[in-house]
Amino acid sequence: MKFGMMYEIQIPEPHYPGIEYERYHQVLAQAELADEVGFDYFWTVEHHFLREFSHCSAPEVLYGAISQRTKRMRIGHAVALLPGRYNHPVRVAERAAVLDIVSDGRMDLGTGRSTTLIEMDGFEVDPEDTRGQWREAIGMIPRMWTEDPFSHEGQYYSIPPRSVIPKPVQKPHPPMWVACSQPDSFRSAGEMGLGVLCFNLGGYEQMEERVGMYRQGLKNANPVGAFINPQVAALCVTHCGEDNEEARRVAGPEGAWFVHKALELYGPWQGRNVPDSYKFAVDAVHDERAQKTAQDHLDSGAFAMGDPDTVIKVLKGYEAAGVDQILCFMQMGNLPHSRVMDSIKLYGKYIIPYFK
Repeated sequence: MKFGMMYEIQIPEPHYPGIEYERYHQVLAQAELADEVGFDYFWTVEHHFLREFSHCSAPEVLYGAISQRTKRMRIGHAVALLPGRYNHPVRVAERAAVLDIVSDGRMDLGTGRSTTLIEMDGFEVDPEDTRGQWREAIGMIPRMWTEDPFSHEGQYYSIPPRSVIPKPVQKPHPPMWVACSQPDSFRSAGEMGLGVLCFNLGGYEQMEERVGMYRQGLKNANPVGAFINPQVAALCVTHCGEDNEEARRVAGPEGAWFVHKALELYGPWQGRNVPDSYKFAVDAVHDERAQKTAQDHLDSGAFAMGDPDTVIKVLKGYEAAGVDQILCFMQMGNLPHSRVMDSIKLYGKYIIPYFK
């Protein structure tokens, strides 16, 4: 099983001058350490307008900095938003190719379509169009990397023959992933040959069924790119400390803050018509997070907090469910930077070696 660092870049109130500068440089230091101790991936979201919850609106710029401070970790979008008002697919392909070049071929592209009205309304994105735009764009991007000239005529995009440059280092192209929440999307991801990025907080028992659906989809894969990326990566809110009870006492409230803040972001859907393609995701966030305590999430395995033995026990549940990579969400709420660094060190000393 592989291990990735997963970030929203959270900055809860109260804010003070320079706090964003401070937090970004903490993330850079955490990434350098994670690379040194054996983490396999560095991932961040792309989010907009989500004050406190996520200050990661320009991840591609951050990835460039990460690429020059690390040597072996792969660098992944989790995810690049593909509705055209966020990112034209040509720009996604171009930026990804440049990152692949400057990182010496360590770039992975995860994509998605956005789920909060805070973001969609801010960019004038019609929720009814996001699935179609994502589906059209995801078929275009690998062709932009491998064809010259590239051209396309579709429902949302019309591009005359053009050279989309530069081309990525990895051949035939970088691995591709998609964010999944509802069960059917796992099967669909398999059929499209895409790796899965699962951000649900249902714990490892929920993952077993969904990994099974993904593997079934892979059996009938018609990949959108030049190859299949047969991997499932699952989010786990995690903190490792020397003392079991202290680790839970310190990190549990910060994990709960993350969960409840995420729930608030879906409030604007109340009173709005929810398209069929969003109903499961909106309902799932409420079902997984409303009225649940940190202890509930510890019991389900959505949180893996404690000493190394405790964390290993939880992560073995994900391994048994068929998960290929743990997306380690460590920078949660106001958990101090020093605590995150200590957790990374303990992962490198005990947890990653156990699973290797």
